[in-house]
Amino acid sequence: MHAARAYDIRPLWRLSAQKLPGDAARSTTIPGMSLRRAFATLACSAALGAPGALLAPAGAAAAHSVGTPEQIAWVRRAATNYVTAELAGNGAGACGILDASLRGTEHHRTCAQRLDAHLASLLREPGGRARLRAQKRAIASSAVLVHGNVATIELPTPLMGSSSRFVWSENCWMLDG
Repeated sequence: MHAARAYDIRPLWRLSAQKLPGDAARSTTIPGMSLRRAFATLACSAALGAPGALLAPAGAAAAHSVGTPEQIAWVRRAATNYVTAELAGNGAGACGILDASLRGTEHHRTCAQRLDAHLASLLREPGGRARLRAQKRAIASSAVLVHGNVATIELPTPLMGSSSRFVWSENCWMLDG
C-alpha cells in the first residue's frame, strides 16, 4: 500500500487499488479509462442527444404557426410587450398595445387608469406575478395563426379576457380582446 501524502485527498481504498505510483490518474472502475475521460465521454454523449430533445417543442409549435416569419415575430413581440407592461404594473404601456376600440374612456376613467387598477389587484394576488412570468415564457414557443389582418396566439391562458386575438391596425398588431 502506498503511503498517503498530505496533498493527496483521494480515499485510501483508491490508493491501495493502484499498482504504480505514476498511474495516479487512472480509475480502477473502468479499465484503461481515467475517471475524467469517462465523465467527459458521458457529458459529450448527453450533449449530443439533448439539442434534439430541447428544440423539438419549439420547432413543433413553430411548425403549426401560419403566416410569414415577420408577421409571426411581430405578433409575438406585441404579446411580449403587453405581458411585460403588465408585469411592470404599467397600465399606460399595456394600453399602447390595445386596439383603439379598447383604449377609450369608460365611466370617466381612461384606459391607463382602468388597467393600472386591474394590474395592481392582479399583482397583489398570490401567484399573480408568477402566472404572468409563465405566460411571458410561453409566448416564444406558442403557435401564431395569421389570417389577413387578424392573428391569434395560442397560449395556455388568454392575454386579455377570453382571447389572445390581434388585429392589424395603425401599422402594427394591436391586441383586440
